[in-house]
Amino acid sequence: MDRALTSRFNIPSTLSPYSHRRSSSLAAITRRITPVIVSAKRSPIEGVSEELNLIASEELDQAPARRRVRSAFVDLQLQLDHCLFKKAPVGIRTEEWYERNSKGEEIFCKCWLPEAGVKIKAAVCFCHGYGSTCTFLFDGIAKQIAGSGYGVYAIDHPGFGLSDGLHGHIPSFDDLADNAIQQFTKMKGRPELRNVPRFLFGQSMGGAIALKVHLKEPQAWDGLILVAPMCKISEDVKPPMLVLNALILMSTLFPKAKLFPKKDMSELFFRDPSKRKLADYDVICYDDQTRLKTAVELLNATRDIEMQVDKVSLPLLILHGAADRVTDPNVSKFLHEQAISEDKTLKLYPGGYHCILEGDTDENIFTVINDIVAWLDARTTPK
Repeated sequence: MDRALTSRFNIPSTLSPYSHRRSSSLAAITRRITPVIVSAKRSPIEGVSEELNLIASEELDQAPARRRVRSAFVDLQLQLDHCLFKKAPVGIRTEEWYERNSKGEEIFCKCWLPEAGVKIKAAVCFCHGYGSTCTFLFDGIAKQIAGSGYGVYAIDHPGFGLSDGLHGHIPSFDDLADNAIQQFTKMKGRPELRNVPRFLFGQSMGGAIALKVHLKEPQAWDGLILVAPMCKISEDVKPPMLVLNALILMSTLFPKAKLFPKKDMSELFFRDPSKRKLADYDVICYDDQTRLKTAVELLNATRDIEMQVDKVSLPLLILHGAADRVTDPNVSKFLHEQAISEDKTLKLYPGGYHCILEGDTDENIFTVINDIVAWLDARTTPK
């Protein structure tokens, strides 16, 4: 991740290396970074009843509230006019459950399986992006992949979606990767996945988690699929050391506080305006400003991954919108060049924004999904 970090922080000019003055002190920069504790109020969703809007406006800091809101909206979400829902394959079997991790947190898990009687070609284990969830739009993506014969398995990371944890708070990025390893290890032990290949799949921040999982257990997977991955900070937006030190100091004092003000980034995520409007129905996403500790952990994670990209050895598929201004496509080029994988593919989609799997034209969305399925088929079909 790169521009995603600086765009979400939205610290007035402070993060720009070109605007930094030598006379700036750590104390001065710290004073310019304004932390807040309160959550932003969600705007009403057009066309939704007053009752549902009241439910959607609940404080979502803790998982029980997020679960109540999702339960109220899940049927409505599946009826939205989006190609992922309208063209979902029939017969897909789904299962939802919770697992308790080593820290005692309840982690939401879900799987999508091909229709009964279809042999599963491989397991695809998904890591969602920052602020997101493996429900809502990913449900449609997973059904498309499952409809091609794959078992898709996913979790909500601690602090996001339906899993336990303070909403949007990442105390440790390594803990996110360790939690994913714990949950995916359990999933890979399910009876339907005996003797089938296992692939990691990560989007945006989830790409960084998938990379960390691979680096922690390099022999445990058969391939890695990354969509607009967060794995390096572009030089043109890398924060000066004084700014980074100020963030670290502030995160120590106020780890759960949020950087102010909030910035609407929906136009950077969704290329198709009609699909951009549907983002309002993602009622359990974390779209408030980044918490201080979270900001530092994301920055540290990108730095750590950047230093280890030459250890990425799995068969690798990277997909990225060429017009993405949230995560830089050049970072995906860097990963593709530096990875030591003998089997590696980079696909750039002209005009594509950050959300190429859910926010582009119908045709382009299915092009990306078909590219993923074709890549999987080539590595799972017996020669």
